[in-house]
Amino acid sequence: MKYELLFFSVIATFTFQSATAQIQERSWNKKRSAVVLTYDDALNVHLDKVIPALDSRKLKGTFYLIGVSPVVSNRLEDWRKAAKKGHELGNHTLTHPCDGNLSGRSFVTAETDLSKFTLSRAVNEIRIANTLLKAIDGKTKRTFAYPCGDLKIGGSLYYNLLKSEFAGARGVASGLQSPRQVNLENINAFFVNNHTGEQLIEAVKQAEQSGSLLVLLFHGVGGEHSLNISEAEHNKLLNYLKQREADLWIATMVDVAEYINKIQKEIVVR
Repeated sequence: MKYELLFFSVIATFTFQSATAQIQERSWNKKRSAVVLTYDDALNVHLDKVIPALDSRKLKGTFYLIGVSPVVSNRLEDWRKAAKKGHELGNHTLTHPCDGNLSGRSFVTAETDLSKFTLSRAVNEIRIANTLLKAIDGKTKRTFAYPCGDLKIGGSLYYNLLKSEFAGARGVASGLQSPRQVNLENINAFFVNNHTGEQLIEAVKQAEQSGSLLVLLFHGVGGEHSLNISEAEHNKLLNYLKQREADLWIATMVDVAEYINKIQKEIVVR
């Protein structure tokens, strides 16, 4: 896919600025860095493998659900239980529409071609997905994730019509950032596909060194998706994160987004 990223080429070329000062500030909820684990597309493996793995380590994740997915309709109670345990159920739209005009988009159907949507249709479907999610978890605060990382319809940023309804929106562009640098309308994320646990741990170390936010974007974990990481490699990452909890804030996207919003508002007031 076009939006699949060169994960570690970006990590390797990232220039750390004022790293020492940021670490001394412990600017992420009194910790050196923030790490957010996000999982897209509402898969069975998220419920059967990922959530138990997170729960066993008392870690939290954000799961971006597609409203029409049968894994949502068939397993409502399982998602409800996940939310009660502190995991975020994020909005990944009702039907996961992507721009079919872009290269590598043979998977896009006539019904899910974002380029054929009107702004009102896209906004209404995302609001319907929010209603569904609220019916599952009873919550009014959550984040959004752009399907395929596509931001526009007919040249217009469709999230502009929705940003008051979300704490933030996760994109697919790579980058490590401080709380001041994060764009809550398109939060950077590193796209994970067939990476090793060691590679992901190195990314976490880079984030901690620079006092930055690292958002990881997963799909399949141990299968069920063409974009995948093995369960064993995923567990290596989780074990490392658990070991580093004293210095790493491992939280849901909504909690981190709300924290960033607070920090950025304080900067404006000053």
